Amino acid sequence: MPEVIFPGPEGRLEGRYHPQKVRDAPIAIILHPHPQFGGTMNNKVVYNLHYAFHNMGFTVLRFNFRGVGRSQGEYDQGVGELSDAASALDYLQSMNNNSKHCWVAGFSFGAWIGMQLLMRRPEITGFVSVSPPANMYDFSFLAPCPSSGLILNGTNDRVAPPADTHALVNKLHEQQGITITHTEIEGSGHFFEEPHMDTMLDTVTTYVKRRLTETTR
Repeated sequence: MPEVIFPGPEGRLEGRYHPQKVRDAPIAIILHPHPQFGGTMNNKVVYNLHYAFHNMGFTVLRFNFRGVGRSQGEYDQGVGELSDAASALDYLQSMNNNSKHCWVAGFSFGAWIGMQLLMRRPEITGFVSVSPPANMYDFSFLAPCPSSGLILNGTNDRVAPPADTHALVNKLHEQQGITITHTEIEGSGHFFEEPHMDTMLDTVTTYVKRRLTETTR
């Protein structure tokens, strides 16, 4: 797993980059949970999502937001972290300019950042939002949401209660031209403790593989 350092808005950002041999492989970035609550790119959910995408044939990048690990800068309430994610996507695209598919996946705080990135980057063809904290952050910027995606949460999530996720999904369902797929993992908490991790990853893999065979957004 090659370690990479690439330029971010506040200095260098530290990442892990996992390329495919195929030149036009799809690309994905994976975004980690809240930096001030122990979130890093080596979070178990993020790490497993990274490998799930790589196993599906994606060239994958995960990275530490500013102020985490060896990434420079300080936590910036999500504003700077969104800029970090945009820089990470720039870096990934610069090395994979033949890629036809571009995906973003995020967990918790990373899901919030990832969905903001969708709004800024029309080339993103799909997203995966795992345990989006709809109770803590405003998702009303998704008007309209530009691409179809998968939203996943656990029925026993105490950090981001399912009722708030349902409200977010229902709002997105009202939009035309995109399809939001929502899956709840029965009995799982916020972090997809065993045995729920495998169920979550299988759900993601099935969804993304299906989307890759379709031509619609």
